[in-house]
This record gives sequence, structure tokens and C-alpha cells, in this order.
Amino acid sequence: MQLHRKPALPSPSPYRRHWLLAKGTTFLNHGSFGACPRAILKLQSELRMQMEAEPVQFLWRRFDEQLEWSRTRLAEFLAAQAKDCVFVTNATTGVNAVLHSIKLRPGDELLTTDHDYNACHNVMIEVARRTRARLVVARIPFPIANADQAVEAILSRVTKRTRLALIDHVTSHTALVLPIKQIVRELERRGVDTLVDGAHAPGMMALDLARLGAAYYTGNLHKWVCAPKGAGFLWVREDKQRTLQPAVISHGNNTPRPGFSSFQDRFDWAGTFDPSAWFCVEAAINWMGKLVKGGWLELRRRNRDLALRARRELGHELQTGLPCPDDMIGSMATIALPGRMQGRPRCGKIDREQLVLYDRFAIEVPFLRIGQPEQRYFRISSQIYNTPEEYRYLADAMNCLR
Repeated sequence: MQLHRKPALPSPSPYRRHWLLAKGTTFLNHGSFGACPRAILKLQSELRMQMEAEPVQFLWRRFDEQLEWSRTRLAEFLAAQAKDCVFVTNATTGVNAVLHSIKLRPGDELLTTDHDYNACHNVMIEVARRTRARLVVARIPFPIANADQAVEAILSRVTKRTRLALIDHVTSHTALVLPIKQIVRELERRGVDTLVDGAHAPGMMALDLARLGAAYYTGNLHKWVCAPKGAGFLWVREDKQRTLQPAVISHGNNTPRPGFSSFQDRFDWAGTFDPSAWFCVEAAINWMGKLVKGGWLELRRRNRDLALRARRELGHELQTGLPCPDDMIGSMATIALPGRMQGRPRCGKIDREQLVLYDRFAIEVPFLRIGQPEQRYFRISSQIYNTPEEYRYLADAMNCLR
């Protein structure tokens, strides 16, 4: 692989000082694991010190109180009721809880798409194997002309045997914002429950889970909300809560607490663990909401506008075009690699060009292989600490690779 001139480094955003991101790096991959601000990490460290100073006070006597503060703020953020929300460590854990709890008979069908997250797809494979149900995969085109194509692809695979559909709100690899409200409504009309994998949605877009009407919704808070790793949630419609069990069953099945639902009792305690990430959720929502004038509404607008601008400039500079309309974009965008970089074989866990971009240019951006026949793409993310100059730097660095 030949490398030509090295472009000049971009100036960092003034907001970057709030994060611990390594100096000199251009971090365009917030979507994978997020990044937690210094202020929230400091709070988490203080909470951990409290836990080790008074383990019984922290993990037993004060646990419910601290958890409920975060849960109440989270429910408000999701436009939901606290009684319908529980914390989980991540969206994959939420998906596991739902899929392992539903009752399936041989021949029943589970529906997903070919844009689902691999970890969650594996859960569906295992549940289908164990129950002798059938896993049905709807093929959503990519590139895609409009959101209706996604809706049509999903509904075309619904049958009288379909019991549950796992649908991403924002797809991971392709970074598509699916019209989830319409999909949930149409599936409900056909008698199909929806489990929404909202791993990327909280903080990327405004949510109103009470009005959405899905049976289940799970999401991550370590991504766009910028809470510590290990903070996720599961929202369950009230009529679906009674038979739902967590991935790890502990005391809650026979230890009710005054003021809490049996659903919350089962999920709130899974054995001794570090709950500090959950306790930081309230602070993370509040801190991010005060970072820019206009609060969360303005923060989401800025991030989306930056993603739209960046993908237009990258598509133009690399002459690859754009694989979806603007109305299917949130704070991430997936863009095709130029023709000269297509058709190259896999060479390990991480593609060679991705390694070169980091090792030589200190750019962190994921490379992806999507579709049949396989095409190569890269995905950008935009968070408040990113700048337009960083994406121009990425374009220059890409053009240095041959």
C-alpha cells in the first residue's frame, strides 16, 4: 500500500477538553463504544470510592434510593414511566432477556433484518434452535432509495406464524435511521410484537417510548448519552412485563420491595456488581443537556448537521456517492470506499487500511463489509467534540492511500 503526502492535522474542537480522548487523535468512531466525559468519570470514581468505603451502605441500604434517582431521570428523558424501565448493562443484554423469555412453539417465526447487530442476530439463532422456531431475515437494500423500501422489506416477510420482530431503530453497520414508529404500528396491526434494538438511538434522537407502542425497547446509554460503559436500559410495555425474566435471575423473583413493581424487582439486582455506571445516568443526561445553549434539542441538531455535512463532503471528495437519503441519517453515516479500494480480501480482524489510518494518521474510523456481493464501506460518527476539519482530514488521508 503506497502512502503519499501526509495532510496537516486538524485543529481540535473546544469541546474536546471535556473528554479524555488521546491527544493528536482524530476520533470519528463515537458510535462503537461512545466516550465518557471527564466530569462523569470523576463522579463514577467518587461513587466507587463510596462503595469501597461502605460496601453494605452503598450496595444494600442506599442502593434502591440511588438507582431510583437515575431511573426517574432516564424515564423522563425517554418520555416513559419509571415503572416500565429497568437498567441493564447494554442493549445486547436487554435483547437476551426478551428473547429468552418469550414462549415459542415449533414452527413459530422470529423476524429480523439483514441490517441487525451480529450479537443480537446470534441470540435469535440460538433461541430459534432451542425452541425449533424459524428465523426469518428480511433483506433491506443498501444502498437504499427511501425509507419505504425498508418498511416494505420487513412487512413482506410477515406471516401468520410471526411472533416477534427484532428491528433496529438505528442500524449499526449501515447507520440507517429506520421509520420505527411506522414499522411498529404496521407490525402491531398484523398481530406481531416488536422488540426495538435502540442501541444508538438515545441521545441521537428524541424518544417517546410511551407513544411508540412497541412491546419492548432496549438501548445503550454509553453511546450518545455519554454515560459510563455498562449503562443500558430495557423498557417493556406493561402488558408484557409479567413473564419477562432478566438474563441473570437473582433475589428479585421472591423478594418484593415496597414501591417497586415485580418487573423492577427481578431486574434491579443480578448479584454483586458495580452499579456506578447506572448511578451516573442522571448526571450524564443532565451534563450533556447543559453543554450547549438549547440543551439536548440543539445538541442533537448539531451532531446530525455535522454528520450530513461530513458525508456530503466525503462522498464528493472520494467520488463514491451516498447510499441513502438525508432523512435516514442521524449522527452517523456509512459511505462507500472508492473503487480502487474495493475487492480487497480480508486480512484479519481489522482491515489493513483502517490500521494504516490509525497508525500513520491517528484517525479512528471503522471499515465495514456489507451486502452480497460484498462492498466495502467506512462509517463516520459525529459528536459535539468533532469538527468539520476532522472529516476533511479523513478525506485527505483516504486520498493518500493507494
